[in-house]
Amino acid sequence: MNQQLAGFAPTPVAARMENHGRSMVKIAMQSGQDLFARTGSMVAYEGFVQYEPNPPAVRQIAGQWITGEGTPLMKASGDGLLYLADYGADVVVINLGGEALSVNGTNLLAFDAGLQWGVERVKGLAKFAGQGLWNVQLGGQGWVALTSRGAPIVVDCGSGEDETYVDPDALVAWSPNLKVKGKRSFKASSMIGRGSGEAYQMAFSGQGIVVVQPSEDSTDRLRIRS
Repeated sequence: MNQQLAGFAPTPVAARMENHGRSMVKIAMQSGQDLFARTGSMVAYEGFVQYEPNPPAVRQIAGQWITGEGTPLMKASGDGLLYLADYGADVVVINLGGEALSVNGTNLLAFDAGLQWGVERVKGLAKFAGQGLWNVQLGGQGWVALTSRGAPIVVDCGSGEDETYVDPDALVAWSPNLKVKGKRSFKASSMIGRGSGEAYQMAFSGQGIVVVQPSEDSTDRLRIRS
């Protein structure tokens, strides 16, 4: 039996964050290198790791993001190996390396606490799609883990001459320097989006990338972990 399971054993640590399979991230925890992670995302850990729900930094920076139904982030600190997952979703690990990324709040699994970050509602979308979307701006030197409902595609917006349109329920992340606006489409409503017969998209233009997941199921965006 042990030989049959050997292929699933942990691999040697190679980086601060790395994938273990498609749907899990392994994080090398060290004292002084705290981590913010989605509440309830811990599936296993080795060593000594402590967790603090709704830490002061989150209350100060992301107060509007926290609802009465639950807290979106916890702080993890200590020494050891930490494994995170989100209901079997694909996990994408990124080393920002001094660059910046804007992430849909529901697709944010974990990030280094030392990164510069802030939370804001995506402008220009609420009037089209009702509740709008929360995005998290991340930047600096550090690691980020995102979730995707299936293997994502990264679209290069190119020179900015043409706009790139994305269903809000399929949006994962984008370059913060891109221009973003909402668009309502009637002619495409039978092919794009779901629900009322009207299709809503986010239009991106400029230099940068957009990360899109192969899912339009908005139920994931409304789920709050306990």
